[in-house]
Amino acid sequence: ELFGHERGAFTGAVITKKGKFELAHGGTIFLDEIGDMDLSLQSKILRVLQEGEFERVGGEKTITSDVRVIAATNQDLKAAVANRTFREDLYYRLSVIPIGLPELKDREEDIPLLAVHFLRKFSQELGAEAKEISKEAMNIFLNYPWPGNVRELENVIERAVLLGDHRSILPRDLPPHLRAPEAQPLDKALKEEATLEDLEHEYIGRVLEKTKGNQTRAARILGIDRRTLYRKVKKFALSRG
Repeated sequence: ELFGHERGAFTGAVITKKGKFELAHGGTIFLDEIGDMDLSLQSKILRVLQEGEFERVGGEKTITSDVRVIAATNQDLKAAVANRTFREDLYYRLSVIPIGLPELKDREEDIPLLAVHFLRKFSQELGAEAKEISKEAMNIFLNYPWPGNVRELENVIERAVLLGDHRSILPRDLPPHLRAPEAQPLDKALKEEATLEDLEHEYIGRVLEKTKGNQTRAARILGIDRRTLYRKVKKFALSRG
């Protein structure tokens, strides 16, 4: 694929085929996930980068190619060099202008922008009704660590567009493992910079919802007496069931 092959070089090679480096002459070639490349192929890539030449498989003629190479990986190549799974000389040859992209969890401000972009993309591709992302779902996105980075976010949005049956994407439209952060109220509160009063309001409301308005049971769960609970219900204008 990268260097091409001559006719008859192997079974099934009925025609001569140019490789990607030959086709990219005068342009740019993008090598994705280069950290997963086999060591034997790494040496061949190094030769192209240093000398600008190679031979097709089964060929004897040396072919030159002048290309700009952009490589990407999600691995720590320095660690791979130390573990001898990535060639040190190739690493330094590629690291002319390194660009480090922080993980999605460290770019919180990008999450809403990307989520809306993917929402529009899949709504159009799948012919779905135009949707919006509910505040609750967006809060889950902002609290989730995204180990799969942007690709994971893209897959989650596609799933939500396919399965959602409302105008808004709701938490129930998201994968179960994504909804788990909802069970971590303190982390959520810190991220949203909620006040103590906000937390008290929300928690009392949730407890009353859980007890179906039974204030005696709610007061017991909260560890306060009914009179104190009554005052707080009145203060926050909460439903008394």
